[in-house]
Amino acid sequence: MYRYDEFDHRFVRERVLEFRGQVERRLDGSLSDDEFRPLRLMNGLYLQLHAYMLRVAIPYGTLSSRQMRQLAMIADKWDKGYGHFTTRQNIQFNWPTLKDVPDILDALAEVEMHAIQTSGNCIRNVTADQFSGVAADEIEDPRPTAELLRQWSSLHPEFTFLPRKFKIAVTGAVHDRAAIKGHDIGLRILKHLTTGEVGYEITVGGGLGRTPMIGKVIRDFLPKADLLPYLEAVMRVYNAEGRRDNKYKARVKILIHEAGIDEIRKAVEEEFAASNRAAIAADPKEVERINAYFAPPAYETLPDTSAILDAAKAKDPELKRFIDTNGFAHKVPGYVAITVSLKAIGAAPGDATSDQMRALADIADTYSLGELRVTHLQNIVLPYVKK
Repeated sequence: MYRYDEFDHRFVRERVLEFRGQVERRLDGSLSDDEFRPLRLMNGLYLQLHAYMLRVAIPYGTLSSRQMRQLAMIADKWDKGYGHFTTRQNIQFNWPTLKDVPDILDALAEVEMHAIQTSGNCIRNVTADQFSGVAADEIEDPRPTAELLRQWSSLHPEFTFLPRKFKIAVTGAVHDRAAIKGHDIGLRILKHLTTGEVGYEITVGGGLGRTPMIGKVIRDFLPKADLLPYLEAVMRVYNAEGRRDNKYKARVKILIHEAGIDEIRKAVEEEFAASNRAAIAADPKEVERINAYFAPPAYETLPDTSAILDAAKAKDPELKRFIDTNGFAHKVPGYVAITVSLKAIGAAPGDATSDQMRALADIADTYSLGELRVTHLQNIVLPYVKK
């Protein structure tokens, strides 16, 4: 898992301190509701019908057991004892009071989490396949790419006030489990058919909501080194050409629908060709540093089948049904990834109580090397379970 560096820690703590001052000014009347609105949205805070809602980023859906326990504590101390895991791998708290939000953000910062850019017209939380790093059909782990994009997009000076919100998803597997064609930009890691080089297929213009559209391929193959310059080109074209007169027509999917993918591709390629690619591209040393955080964990050397599990399944049809339904083929022999459903009958999909969060954290520590993943179907994955 990625760990914050000195810059990340300072960046998040400074933002919490800044927002604490903004909240104090809203509470004492120095800021009007209209003045406060863009400030709270930059920190993931919505004002809904009955209360505020805070959306917390879970980058590419990866959580440690320590982070899960902190989320449970926040739910108990400042909410109503539960949280809501979303289709974009975030978690939402639906009942915080405004005066408590800075303390919640401080508690999140203690475990390397934040709510920055989870709302507003900016690049939102970058999502990925929940089975990243463990899937048997994976060409390459997409989490390093997602982390690179998180760092690139956080408070990007050119893309902080876009025409509308902007969502990016990454998959590194043959089967797309990140729903990349339902995002503004979708990245699929693949190998070039001729050279075998690993790069990206880029799709643009997907989205759900009131006008659902499937993303269209704008680049069949992009070398890895060109990722940031090419995405900058896409974002610049959208930032310049996207509509700002009607929020329902401001997404990049509408721009592509109205102008056509060929016209947008031409504009992006021209912007890409004219850009200073060397200045925009990621430093290879930084890419190497990020990659090192996603090295495989300390797997045991195990046979691919487990006599204990096979015998237990033979005795217990319900266990067999659970493994067949919730188990996922792992790239490492002797391991399986397990999906835990957050779809209780009669309950809202994705809701988890604080007790359930703590139970999941304990289970992850005992059986999954202390790591969990949030899925696009609003469930939780234990990625490193021995058969």
